[in-house]
Formats: sequence, structure tokens, C-alpha cells
Amino acid sequence: MTVTDHRAPAEGRSETAAELAARHGLTRSGARPSLSRYLADVWSRRHFAISLAGARAYASNQVSYLGQLWAVLTPMLWAGVYLFVFGHVLDTSRGVDNFAAFLVIGVFLFRFTSTSLSAGASSVIRNQSLVSTLRFPRALLPVSVVLAELLTLLPALVVLLGVVLLTGEPPAWSWLLLPVAVLLQSVFGTGLALGTARMVSQVRDVANIVPFVTRALMYVSGVFFSIEHYAGPGGLGAALAHQPVAVYLELARGCLLQGIHLTASTWLWATGWALGALLVGVVWFWNGEEGYGRD
Repeated sequence: MTVTDHRAPAEGRSETAAELAARHGLTRSGARPSLSRYLADVWSRRHFAISLAGARAYASNQVSYLGQLWAVLTPMLWAGVYLFVFGHVLDTSRGVDNFAAFLVIGVFLFRFTSTSLSAGASSVIRNQSLVSTLRFPRALLPVSVVLAELLTLLPALVVLLGVVLLTGEPPAWSWLLLPVAVLLQSVFGTGLALGTARMVSQVRDVANIVPFVTRALMYVSGVFFSIEHYAGPGGLGAALAHQPVAVYLELARGCLLQGIHLTASTWLWATGWALGALLVGVVWFWNGEEGYGRD
């Protein structure tokens, strides 16, 4: 008695190359895997992203004399400029009790989001040689950029806490919530970096628009003024206060400043923006996986 293999070709017909490859478990080179498999692949190679992030964070200011001190000096210098211009010349300190700390928190954490967005947007096209020669999930590139910016932010946060103390804010239990706020902002930044990385990879002109987007976000997110005081609690003011960048600034300020109270609504908005941006960013980036490095 002879057993017939159901995978064998029908009698009188030879297998095509595609059928033969499928029967032997071969897949098309560069084919996009399923989303679950893609995410598992990203997780299995997470150490590559961490190493890439560490190297990027270390090399970012290494060629200058002061080296990594610029990670702290740059936002401090910008905060000094904004404090003079907006705090004294334009007097946007109205409605804020501790404007110096309010401004420094805004500058430090806005810079984290803006650099994650701008560097993440170009993370794929700036690594074309890596993308075209090695097989790995390309999502690791924008993820590593956000990790690098987070590593750069950590020493700056220590300085930030010192500034908050020097401006008269007493330590409080709410300070312990700052890492959670920064983590949510990092998740949001990762989704943002993934989404813009694909856009720039497909249309290079988008990279020229990103600086204008970040500058616009700076002016509408309450970095150096109170949105509620100048725009009011409803209408336009409510829309500006609930956009993601403003939410994360409010969350960090609420953790550190007595004059700003944390609410459950702020935490919910921050969590929703973070998870929503990450979900959309991951799916959008994964859908374009086959096209990276082919042009």
C-alpha cells in the first residue's frame, strides 16, 4: 500500500518555483512579517537598540571640549534666554507663581520631545548603509533615537531638580511621580518618531517641514507661558491644553511645582496620548517595513 504525500504536485503537472519554495518553508527575501512576529523580533533585538542609543548619546557632544556637559548646558542656556525675553521683556510670567522653575521644566522637557521628533524622523534615511546591508527590524532605529535622547535627559533632570529647589519649591512626594511622567512622554515620543521616520523615508521633503512643526509646537504648548491664563479655560485654551506636548509639560510641572495640581484627567490624557501614538506609530511603521532601504 502506497501513501501519497498531499503536498506533492498533481500528476502530470510540475511545481512552480513559488510552490516549491512554499513547500520547503522558504519565504520571500525582505517580506514583511506579521505584526506579532515583527514585535517579537524587535524585542529579541532590544539590546542592539540599547547599544545604539548609548553610542549615540555618548557621541553627540563628545567632539566638543565640554563633552556631555552640553546635554545640561544647552537647555539651561535656552532657559536663560527665554527667562529674559519672556519673563522680563514680554512679561509672560503672569498667572505663574514660580515662573523660573515653570520655564526651566518646560524648556528641558519640550527639548526632549522636539529632539526625539526631529532625530527620529531622519533615523532611517541617515542609516541607509545599515538598512541596506543588514537584516533587522527597522523600528529599532527610531526607538534607539528616543532611548538616546532619554539617556541624555537623565543628567539634565538632576540639574532640573536642583533648579526647582533653588527657586523655593520644597521636596514633595509628588516628585516621585516624575519618572512615570517622563516614561509616558518617552512612549509618546517613540510613537511620534516611528510615524515620522516612515514619512521621511517615503517623502524626503517631510524632513524640511519637521523644524517648522517643532517650532509651532513650542509656541502653542505653554513652554514659557500659562495656557489657561492667556487663552482661557475653555474653547481654544482647552484645545491647546489637551494637545499632547502641553499635557506632558503640565504633568511634569504638576509633579514638581506646588502651584500646579495634578489631576486624574491629566494622567488619563497623558496615558491616552502615549498609547495611542505608540499604537499608530508601530502599525504605520510596520506597514512600510518592506520599502526601507530600497531607494
